[in-house]
Amino acid sequence: MSVAFDAPPAPIPAFPPGGEGAKTLGYPRRVNSFVISSLLPVVLLIAAGYLAGRRRWIGGNAVKDLSNLIFLLLAPALLFRAMSTVHVEQLSLKPVAAYFIASGLLFAGTMALRGFNRTAAVIALANTYSNTVMIGIALIGLAYGEDGMVVLLTLISLHSLVLLTSATVVLELAVAREHATDGGAQKHSMARTVLRALRNAIIHPVPLPILAGLLFAQTGLVMPEVIDKPIQLLGQAFGPVALVMVGITLALTPIGRHWRGALTQALVKNLLHPLLVAAIGWVLGVRGIPLTVMVVAAALPIGANVFLFSQRYRTAEDLVTASVAVSTVLALGTLTLVMVWVQWLP
Repeated sequence: MSVAFDAPPAPIPAFPPGGEGAKTLGYPRRVNSFVISSLLPVVLLIAAGYLAGRRRWIGGNAVKDLSNLIFLLLAPALLFRAMSTVHVEQLSLKPVAAYFIASGLLFAGTMALRGFNRTAAVIALANTYSNTVMIGIALIGLAYGEDGMVVLLTLISLHSLVLLTSATVVLELAVAREHATDGGAQKHSMARTVLRALRNAIIHPVPLPILAGLLFAQTGLVMPEVIDKPIQLLGQAFGPVALVMVGITLALTPIGRHWRGALTQALVKNLLHPLLVAAIGWVLGVRGIPLTVMVVAAALPIGANVFLFSQRYRTAEDLVTASVAVSTVLALGTLTLVMVWVQWLP
């Protein structure tokens, strides 16, 4: 199974996360080296994209086409091939359950504090929806290798389906409440919207190739070399192109007067979210690489889909745009902290 960049992952420290080995002299230095070696390629590629965006080598009009290339061609190739040798018995849903329980608690807490309205729902989604594809795949592949990728892709296969569909239901309920329309029309519109959200979350260029690859693996068939090689080459291009795209987007995103609110959102997403996932995971008995990957996934910056929701429901658009940018920049530091901290979990 290949990972992002199709390169050998950075070596994991000899001592497993936590336990007595973690206290051995010299371990902190080795952990720091491991984190730096995993994050540095990610940072440099984002910086290269930022430079390209600032210099206008790639303009705003080309961003959509580049995004389509990533999500409609490169990502499906990587995700299908990554899961095409994974058997169902290798998958564990307990770590994913910990992630979603923590996300649900944070989402509900945000709604309770801000009230039941569309703005609160979009902000709650920003607090819980991670950039698991464009940044997560590259980072987890480099840092935790094949085992980590299997855990992450299990999460990714359900990430949009669970979070975006749930957010759609809450947003539609909030809109219906705001407009106070006829009850029968509300139910009809709600049912149609939820069904559409479910369909779009499954028939999507991210979860669909994951599920297809997993189904192919269960057949026991081997991909012919003439087909496997082009898929491998497309998958290899995903990591660097996606990270460069993140940098370009940052360069073209205005932050303006919303930077204080954006900083608050970024701190909640980048630090509070992983702390909650770690606590819930610990209670459920999740340990080792599965817990580490879930915590790091929660520490990833806000995903771009949140901005699409803010646009669709016409609320908090400027704040969400700024929050995505600030969260991504801040993640260069907060991810380092989380990746070092999670190694010390017992």
